[in-house]
Amino acid sequence: MTSTLDRPDREPEAAVDDGTAASGDPKRFRALGIIALAQLMVVLDASVVIIALPSAQKALHISTANRQWMLTAYTLAFAGLLLLGGRIADYFGRKRMFIVGLLGFGVASALGGLAQNAAMLFSARALQGAFAALMAPSALSLLTVAFTESKERARAFAVYGGISGGGAAIGLILGGLLTQYASWRWTLLINVPFAIFAAIAATRVVSESRSPSNHGYDLPGAATVTGGLIALVYGFTKAGTDGWSSSTAVALFAAAGVLLASFVLIELRAEHPLLPMRVLLHRDRGGSFLASLLIGTAMFGTFISLTYYFQGTLHYSALKSGFAFLPFSLGIITGATLASRFLPRVGSRMVMVPGLALAAGGLFWFSSLDPGSTYLSVVLPAELIVSVGMGMAFVSLSSTALIGVQPKDAGVASALVNSTQQTGGSLGAALINTIATTATTSYIVAHGHSPAALEAGAIHGYTTAFTFSGVVLAVAAVSAFLLVRRMRDQEQPVGVPEEQVVVEENEPVALAGVGV
Repeated sequence: MTSTLDRPDREPEAAVDDGTAASGDPKRFRALGIIALAQLMVVLDASVVIIALPSAQKALHISTANRQWMLTAYTLAFAGLLLLGGRIADYFGRKRMFIVGLLGFGVASALGGLAQNAAMLFSARALQGAFAALMAPSALSLLTVAFTESKERARAFAVYGGISGGGAAIGLILGGLLTQYASWRWTLLINVPFAIFAAIAATRVVSESRSPSNHGYDLPGAATVTGGLIALVYGFTKAGTDGWSSSTAVALFAAAGVLLASFVLIELRAEHPLLPMRVLLHRDRGGSFLASLLIGTAMFGTFISLTYYFQGTLHYSALKSGFAFLPFSLGIITGATLASRFLPRVGSRMVMVPGLALAAGGLFWFSSLDPGSTYLSVVLPAELIVSVGMGMAFVSLSSTALIGVQPKDAGVASALVNSTQQTGGSLGAALINTIATTATTSYIVAHGHSPAALEAGAIHGYTTAFTFSGVVLAVAAVSAFLLVRRMRDQEQPVGVPEEQVVVEENEPVALAGVGV
């Protein structure tokens, strides 16, 4: 049996206005390769500089208080501008903006690699984030247009999800390799040839698509959400240095609350909102977006804590620290492969929830670290557990986040997948670092300043951070279980309104070539 649509007199809205969304695009697998390369650059660049940070800090005389902006300048610009980037891609053409994003990303990477001072480096990192915000939603929209058959689309999402989850770990490995054998500058310069290659290849193998109508750009919404996120992250940073009750931290938190509340009000009243509430408040999609936000919060902070544990406690070199993350990448690939096989059979919730629960368990295992722990006894098994769970979760949440999206909202829905991860990463980097620092300081105050106490205090900070991250992922698992309802026999074509779909029981629906 096959699925049918009622009201046959009404044609579904087309997502591609120039006829390129036909099922079975012969270039779709080559396009997948280019999109995968672009997504790898976007995700990798959020983490590739972590291991290189000490070298860059020394070379450019960056203060301890300001060094975190090498990371958060990128993630904040990325997260804050993703929604606007998705809208721009919808209306000017997703292929066109994908190529513009690639070339701009390459130029910004070159500027960062050639930076002569901290201000130039931070500005280049923010510019990278801005062009990534244009490129990433275009990439995901192009992917969902190209793959319209359910099993093929699940495999494509496995590739995309595996890269989204594993790119951060790969970035840590690459960062260690380049820093030790070349220079920290090459962690940025390496993007240039890949961006140029991907842009040239995209002109040949990627098909254009765009929204059938133009609704404006909602600049007030973009300004308030970006300003609110910056204030929130900077508030966490100041709380770590000045205390949670400091006037600066309190003022920043208050400003963040006002700006983010203003953003919600603007979106509710705007004629053409940057973030239509119909996209966010759909129960299944909302559950996926919430899970994505919490994953970003937990995992980015985890990478930072592990990096300092490897180099500060285990005294690993930059390269050895990078390779210590290699099992994480392998686990992500394994989890994504498992998800691609089970997703069409059992539905998103039955893959997402176990994946998140598994990852939370791995983070709690990390929290058992003590001064006598070794890489093999704790870190390796915990890495594998967390990464397999993350691979499962990334694939399923990416698929569910785009179910039933109206064609005109394709770009913004795609942007939300990345935006929530990057927003969570920005918040997690600041918040979890503050939690770890506070826990370490409290331990040292209570136990003295002997070398043993200092080492134990540092580990106490890491384990406190891991525990907090585990709780965050446990909350994500519960939220996904309560909110995500989709089972295999409930799946609907992407881009077709939910009320139009009639599905025979136990019969999977192919994802239509309209919509996202």
